[in-house]
Formats: sequence, structure tokens, C-alpha cells
Amino acid sequence: MAKLGKNAPNEQEGKETVEFFKDLDREALNTERFLEKYSKQLGIVFGVLVLGVLGFFAYKQFVVAPKNVEAVKSFLAAQKKQTEGKDKEALGGKSAANPGFVGTYNDYSGTKVGELSAYNAGLLKFKEGKFQEAYDLLDKFSSDNKTLVALKYGAMADAKSGLNQNDEALSLLDKASTASDDPYTTYYFTRKAGIVALGLKKNAEAKKYFSAIDEKYQDYDNGMSDSYIEMTKYLN
Repeated sequence: MAKLGKNAPNEQEGKETVEFFKDLDREALNTERFLEKYSKQLGIVFGVLVLGVLGFFAYKQFVVAPKNVEAVKSFLAAQKKQTEGKDKEALGGKSAANPGFVGTYNDYSGTKVGELSAYNAGLLKFKEGKFQEAYDLLDKFSSDNKTLVALKYGAMADAKSGLNQNDEALSLLDKASTASDDPYTTYYFTRKAGIVALGLKKNAEAKKYFSAIDEKYQDYDNGMSDSYIEMTKYLN
């Protein structure tokens, strides 16, 4: 058997290195051929991507930004009417000259101001006693502000109560009681949910709400939760 010389391992490593670089050359060549072959298609794809990015920024700058400005103007005009006690004009929605909150929502529903207009319009519809319309408008509103979301659910619950749909109202109040991190907001809607549950003779649920108040929100309740918990034992 032939003996391997002292330099055999180095020679072997050298061969492997050469093969490795040959492979790299082949891969590079394949890549070049691929790019050569599909350069036109790749150029089109790249162009589409660039146009997409440019289009997005143009849309934000020339469409969304002006739209937001117009939405704010419309909202502030409606809000001014409301502060003047002109609720019908603040509600609007009957003419382009006076869009009000309803018109602002219809025209700018894709903006945050548009959604806030729906919320305000919903409250005014509730004030008019048009509970289903109020509920539908309030349902259009969304926000990253958890307290505003809790207030939305609370107002929707009031609309459902106005429609004598108290089971749905209780469900919405339950959502309102857990939507916010603000302790007073949580207390307020937990207490309201408990009172509605009592009215529906759902004593176990009522006790759950008032017990939560007793444990966490005594500072706001002045001991009233104890009285309500006692009531759940006797109401049938």
C-alpha cells in the first residue's frame, strides 16, 4: 500500500478548496445567466415595486392628508353647532352645505375623524330617541383609546336598553366593564352591569359584578356594593 506523505492532508484540503471555489464560480455563472435571461422580467417587477412604494407615499401625501384636513374642518363645524345647542344642525346629513356629524361620517368614513363623527352622531340620535340608528352609528366607531371604546360599548348598551333588548345591553356593559384600564370607568360600567343584571333577575351575574366592586373599587362605591350583594339573596 502506498504511504501518504506528510503533505497529504494539506494537498487534500487544497483540492477541496479548489473544488469549493469552482462550485462558487459555477453558482455565480448560473446567477449571471439567470439575471441575463430574466433581466427584462426582473426589471418590470422591480419597477412595479418602486412604483408601488412611490404610489403609497403619494397617496398618503396628496389624498389622505388633504382628506383628513377636510374631515377635521367638517367635524369642527358640526361640533360648533352642538356647543351652541343646535343639535339638529350638528347632526346634519341632509345637505352638502351642512354635512354635520352624519355627513362627515358619510364623506370621510375612512378617517379617524369620520369615525369620531359617527360616535357623536350616535349620541345625538340616542338623544332623539332613535335607538336603532344610534346603535348602528356607534357601532361604526373604533379607537386605540381604551376608555373611548368602553364609552362606546356603554352608549351602545343604553341604545339596546332603549329598544328593550336588555340581555344584549348587559352583554355590551360587560364589554364596557373590561375594555378600559381606567379604574373609575371600569367601576362605573361594572356597577351598571350589576344593576341591569339585577333587573333581569340574573342574581348570580349581579353578585359577580358587585363582588368585583367590593374587592377592587371600594374607594368609588362608598359601601353601596354590600347593599347590592345583599339584594341578590332575596330577589327572585
